[in-house]
Amino acid sequence: MCGRFTLAVDEKDIRNEFELNSPIPEFEQRYNIAPGQKVLAIINDGEKNRAGYMYWGLVPSWAKDPKIGYKMINARSETAHEKTSFKNLMAKKRCLIIADSFYEWKRKDKIKQPYRIKPTDRKLFAFAGLWDQWKTQEEERFTCTILTREANAFMESIHDRMPVILPKSRQSEWIAPSTLKPYYAHDFINELTMEELEANEVSTYVNSVKNEGPECIRTLS
Repeated sequence: MCGRFTLAVDEKDIRNEFELNSPIPEFEQRYNIAPGQKVLAIINDGEKNRAGYMYWGLVPSWAKDPKIGYKMINARSETAHEKTSFKNLMAKKRCLIIADSFYEWKRKDKIKQPYRIKPTDRKLFAFAGLWDQWKTQEEERFTCTILTREANAFMESIHDRMPVILPKSRQSEWIAPSTLKPYYAHDFINELTMEELEANEVSTYVNSVKNEGPECIRTLS
C-alpha cells in the first residue's frame, strides 16, 4: 500500500517537470502527506496539463457518504479494472499524483521502522492515480486514489505492496484524455518497467500525521 508521502520541492521544479504553464494555486511544500489531506494532482484537458489539489481518499460520484474515502486511499492495480468503484475511472479519469518520496514501515524488533523511499535517478515523480468528482447540493469534492501493485525485489523486504510509479516517458500516456477500455489501462500498468529505488531509515517522528517539516525526512546515521 501507500499511506504517506512527501512533496518537498520548489513549485518551479514541478512546473518545469510537468510542463505547467500557470502557477499552482495554494502550493506548499509537504513532508508528511496523509490520507484525507489534499494532494497535488495533474490531469490533461486535451490541450495542456492542469494541476490542482484533490483530497486523498476516493469518494465515488455515486457514494452516499464521503467517509468512504478513508477506505479508498489505494486501489489494487491487478483488479481495479473489474471493481465498480474504479473501472470507469480506469477508462477515463486517470491522473498523476505528484511526489518526491514515499514512506513505508518495516517491523524491526519491537518497533515499526519508517523508511523514506524514492527513485534513485530523479528528483520528482508521479504515482498512477484515479480521480472522481463527488457532488451534493451543498458540497463539491474532487478526490483521488493511488494505484498499487505487488512489491518488486527491492521493496519486498520492507512491504509486500508498493505504489505504481510511472516512468517519466509514460506519464503523458496515462493522463491522455482518450477513453480506454478498463482492461487496456490495466495492461498499461502491467507493462510498466520498474525503476531503481533507494530507501533510507528516518525518524519515527514521521509516524504521527500531526508532525510536519524537514525533521520527517532526516536520514538516520
